[in-house]
Amino acid sequence: MSSAAALLTSLRLELAYFSGHVWLKRRGAGVILRFERIRPRQERRFQPRLANEITPDFLDRTIHALKRWKYDIVSIDEVCRRAVTLASRRRFICLTFDGIYKDVAVSAYPVLSRHRVPFTVYVPTAFPDGIGEAWWLALERIIAQERRISLMMGRNEMHFNIPTMAEKHELYDYLSGWLRSLEPADLSAAIKDLCTRYAVDLAALSREASLDWQALAALAADPLATIGGATVDFPVLSNMKDAAALREMTMGKAVMEAALRRDVKHFAYPFGDRKSWHRKHMAMAEEAGFVSAVSTIPGVVEPAGHTPLLALPRITWDGRLGSLRAMRVVLAGAAPTKTPGLAATSSSR
Repeated sequence: MSSAAALLTSLRLELAYFSGHVWLKRRGAGVILRFERIRPRQERRFQPRLANEITPDFLDRTIHALKRWKYDIVSIDEVCRRAVTLASRRRFICLTFDGIYKDVAVSAYPVLSRHRVPFTVYVPTAFPDGIGEAWWLALERIIAQERRISLMMGRNEMHFNIPTMAEKHELYDYLSGWLRSLEPADLSAAIKDLCTRYAVDLAALSREASLDWQALAALAADPLATIGGATVDFPVLSNMKDAAALREMTMGKAVMEAALRRDVKHFAYPFGDRKSWHRKHMAMAEEAGFVSAVSTIPGVVEPAGHTPLLALPRITWDGRLGSLRAMRVVLAGAAPTKTPGLAATSSSR
């Protein structure tokens, strides 16, 4: 979603709020809300993934508003319970965070702790292990610093001139989509080649941004926190053979349980959009021992078993939309937003 499209979306949501019709159309039992990066606004000119970020202040204002709007802020365990029972009079909100980034501990947790609300963090274990590859961050760094980029795409050497911000944004969208289409080994080779060409330390960049086990254990110690799995390396499951995809799920769960010494019952499909996982991955999640699995496909959770627990929708909030009125319309289920940023490019992380 471009900045212009985000502005149009914001205007439509504002109009829906003031029309009042949305309050007559509230749908479902509740909403799972997804956040990715929570940190103060950055001053850099090139920020292609700004849609995936909110500030700690916006998170604070959101929680205040949810309480004022009389939502029940619930854990993912309670979501699973309400999804299979008759609808209650009060709708729920579940706050979830895709926890590759240390932001969730540094910037989000102080807000969550102050409000004493439950929350869920989904973590691919390679990142706290210090071996995950945040290729999207490396791609952003390379495009930001260069005016011309060359790389191998298949058997062809490709060259791109990117002197303007518009051209940089266009290339980021194009290359992130291309990288997302590759098998995991090919993606890793492609981003390492790019990083070698342009002197970007992929390992250091990934470790610097990532949540580590110490911070994750501190989060897990809070009884209001639920830690979920998101595989080991955060691959696009649909690009993998079935045995490899199942291994990513089961290994991620086993590593997390061994590290935190607790059951891990909840799962997030990596990237989570319609292109990144298929119906067969629901069966794999169940085989791996997960009770629920969340996507980034927008929607509301319907009661009485109408929403499968292994295909729970989540609304990803576009960080460029700063209006709580717009959020209230989206949470009513009348106009869910498209999943922005990395998840949309099939993704934030």
